[in-house]
Amino acid sequence: AQSSTKLLAAIRTLTDKPIRYILNTSGNPSHTGGNAALAKAGATITGGNVAGANAGWGATIVAHENVALHMADDKSADIAGSPMDTFFGEGKDLYLNGEAVQLFTQPKAHSDSDSLVFFRRSDVISAGELFVPDEYPVIDIEHGGSINGIVDSLNRIIELTVPADKQEGGTMVVPARGRLCDEADVVEYRDMMTILRDRIQDMVKRGMTLQQVVAAHPTRDYDPQYGTSSVAGWTPDKFVEAIYKSLAKK
Repeated sequence: AQSSTKLLAAIRTLTDKPIRYILNTSGNPSHTGGNAALAKAGATITGGNVAGANAGWGATIVAHENVALHMADDKSADIAGSPMDTFFGEGKDLYLNGEAVQLFTQPKAHSDSDSLVFFRRSDVISAGELFVPDEYPVIDIEHGGSINGIVDSLNRIIELTVPADKQEGGTMVVPARGRLCDEADVVEYRDMMTILRDRIQDMVKRGMTLQQVVAAHPTRDYDPQYGTSSVAGWTPDKFVEAIYKSLAKK
């Protein structure tokens, strides 16, 4: 929420046209907290006999239905920022600014309310919390997150991306935090996640307890690159714990 003014200013350097849609890739407050301010600054454009009813509406907020459900349960959430247009199943298609925009549901990944957004003509993917190139991803077990869902999401991004030359450039991938990336970055990240999942899965199969797995430091060789998180409290041990709980669930 505190970044909405800065975001609006950045948008206005690009265009003076009204914001028509806000697409939430996650139900996290860090992704939905600015909804109300951004929607108020925008406008829903309609026609026919619904134009009068929508005259006072701001931009339409679009998200997976679980985003709306979680916001309804969160007493601290601003009700004015709740999604107005929700979807479930495989995703949702839009056509804006001369290009197709596709939202793909990614179930049980970072949480139970994640989506990828693919801008087909611009050849850009907004990955949200599913991909953070220099950090371990947050896996929200309490809200349906899982390591296998994260790996599946990274594979989905790789299926959609196309490199331009020598595996560099081409489709751009915008992460939740950090630098702009391409397919090669996602492949490297996917490989790391798959290796760590398989290591911990083997430990689970051997009957090791959570305490034993954490003490074994299965992420040791990757911690120098990914072990420092911008999310408070998300340490390598917490990451290992989330993977363990995800894989140990029956």
